[in-house]
Amino acid sequence: MFPATHCTHCQGSDESIPNPVHHPTYEVTPRCNLNCIYCYSNVALKKGKAPLPGYYGDTEDVRSITLSQYGEPLVAGIDEVERIARELKNMFPQARLDLQTNGIFLNEKAIERLEKYFELAMVSLDVSSREKYARITGFDGFDILMENLRALSRSSIRGVIRTIYMPGINDKDVFELADLANKLDMEMFLQPLSVYDRELMESHRLDMERTEDIVEFLDVTERLREIADVRIPGCFIVNVRRIEREFGREYLKLIRRNALAEVPEMKRERKFVL
Repeated sequence: MFPATHCTHCQGSDESIPNPVHHPTYEVTPRCNLNCIYCYSNVALKKGKAPLPGYYGDTEDVRSITLSQYGEPLVAGIDEVERIARELKNMFPQARLDLQTNGIFLNEKAIERLEKYFELAMVSLDVSSREKYARITGFDGFDILMENLRALSRSSIRGVIRTIYMPGINDKDVFELADLANKLDMEMFLQPLSVYDRELMESHRLDMERTEDIVEFLDVTERLREIADVRIPGCFIVNVRRIEREFGREYLKLIRRNALAEVPEMKRERKFVL
């Protein structure tokens, strides 16, 4: 098990911290140009729980900052994202800046402007065909995204394909995406699914039982690692290791993780707005 590069410096990857929180983020906007079937940001926005724009988290010894955990930052425009990134770098010169994006607006010109500030760009991609992409995102943008990923692979920013594993929906796709990551010399960040609308997800053929199977997720990860540099959340690894240490690896076969999730809420305090 290897933690994602994004998880470096995050409290969740440190077993010595009893109540960890995600490392700092700067929330640009809760809005998005896509409508992904699993999106927690969309749920939070509809329920009035989405965070206001601003910086959330610690301001001391900051090692990494993500733009952003909710919404699509580039909806606000490349000028705004570049301005925020520049000011964050001035305030926290030692911090790694990570861009979390769906990649649709991350074209070559945008990359040229952003690579002065960002070391990591995580691009959401869960399926490997144009038809399925349109079905789960509500937008026919697969070809655009492929072109932008190729541009990202040529830049100085470390590209990461961020994929949610959805058993029953993208079982075969994840292997094709691992092959894509390998060809582009990118990391693949595989994440377990949190389900906010079970009826919707199951209408897309999600297998809920397999979604909650910890061993399946780990087995799929190991198979994908034969193809590419595939990594998983550091906090997931910490919890698995705790179980293995206390009860043994065989115990993992007897338990399930609860994939059903409540409306997400920001757990960190907003410190300032740029």
